[in-house]
Amino acid sequence: MHPTGPADDPAPPTALTIAGSDSGGSAGMHADLRTFFSCGVHGMTAVTAVTVQNTVGVSGLVEIPPETVAAQIDAVAGDIGVGAAKTGVLASAATIEAVLEACDRHGIGGGGPTPFVVDPVAASRSGEPLLRADALDALRHEAFPRATLVTPNLDEVRLLTGIDARTRSDLLDAAKAVHDFGPRWVLIKSGHLPDDPECVDLLFDGTEAVPLSAPRYATAHTHGAGDVFASAITAALAKGAAMPEAVRMGKRFVTRSVEHAYPLGAGIGPVSTFWRISPRSI
Repeated sequence: MHPTGPADDPAPPTALTIAGSDSGGSAGMHADLRTFFSCGVHGMTAVTAVTVQNTVGVSGLVEIPPETVAAQIDAVAGDIGVGAAKTGVLASAATIEAVLEACDRHGIGGGGPTPFVVDPVAASRSGEPLLRADALDALRHEAFPRATLVTPNLDEVRLLTGIDARTRSDLLDAAKAVHDFGPRWVLIKSGHLPDDPECVDLLFDGTEAVPLSAPRYATAHTHGAGDVFASAITAALAKGAAMPEAVRMGKRFVTRSVEHAYPLGAGIGPVSTFWRISPRSI
């Protein structure tokens, strides 16, 4: 007879999201965890803020104490280990400082071995600010120099650098301006160029610029697209991919997620990571 019991499969790669919650389930850490799962990575969280939101907008935000955010990072990194990490909403300079100190302790970003993706989420899709004023400077001068990759969209580029990119030809100037803050790589996400027939993002390492193009799908339901893109890249890095390949994998993943976006509630629905497990993909 063979005893029954757990199979004790080997553990998958791990990734940590340091981000806020979305009570509507479309963006933030919820989108990150769905993406990690869909990409074959065990997801962990350090919750930075709790938002009150749905598909129409954000009506409230409560920050988690910075020391609690740092303690979550310490808890999972010290026990489980982190293959790669990403950030979402880091609402204040105090939270950013606590996160970076914790990451430094565990070799995440900076000169450490663990890739660190900084997604500088500054406002909700409906325009509500998600950062205190002091957080922008802390992102520029403290978080970005430690980042393996920074992934701003065009609205965030404008807030961070003053550059108002309106065409593909503006993307390189935007990438150079963000790279000047010190990250190893910059990915400019151009989904907010609605007049462009394609979505062309730009990856820049300070020397070489690599455009990544994909179809632009005619859907209003794009909530969480930036989070999904950054977390798919993070998952690929956790699995050992080099940065250019990780970004290409992330681009393919988010493109399929936008293609399969669905309506939800009375407002903007989410991009869908369910395409990975839908009957059409089996």
